[in-house]
Amino acid sequence: MKIGVLALQGDFAEHIAMLKRLKVETAEVRLPEHLNGLDGLIIPGGESTTIGKLAVAYNLMDPLKQFGQRHAIWGTCAGAIFLSKDVSRDQPLLGLMDIKVQRNAFGRQVDSFETDLDIPELKQATGTETPYHAVFIRAPIIESVGDNVKVLASVPDGRIVAAQQGHLLATSFHPELTNDTRFHEYFLTLVD
Repeated sequence: MKIGVLALQGDFAEHIAMLKRLKVETAEVRLPEHLNGLDGLIIPGGESTTIGKLAVAYNLMDPLKQFGQRHAIWGTCAGAIFLSKDVSRDQPLLGLMDIKVQRNAFGRQVDSFETDLDIPELKQATGTETPYHAVFIRAPIIESVGDNVKVLASVPDGRIVAAQQGHLLATSFHPELTNDTRFHEYFLTLVD
């Protein structure tokens, strides 16, 4: 198994380090040809408009869309925004997941926070009952999901922070900034 991490901007190095801890072969993706031979892709947190503009500049938009038709993709924070169909503003989006996302929904950088989440699918996939400790940094929320999208996690007030549509995964938080490998392990179960 070989997992790529979109390495245009953001915290791609942290995802690569997490995958290496799991003994997974990794590759940094910056150009369309870097998608060749990959079994899955992670789009990291960062700045979604910058990631989108760079993906356009490096002719990655169509190759990423085609890759997502056949392979697992996981977007964290800005990556979740980039995967979505709608963010109520004009910016490049892959439009692969039937979700509407609100950017910076929890506020500014100073409003960043951590909280424990109950995620049944994660518990089932990894065999542990421990809640998942999630790190939110200028995080988006998933405002709404399509009929074919499963909500995986919400914060206590009900706002959606993780969703799955087949082999596509979106999280508002940053699993790569913790020592907990369970979300990366869960993503690997979506990879064919």
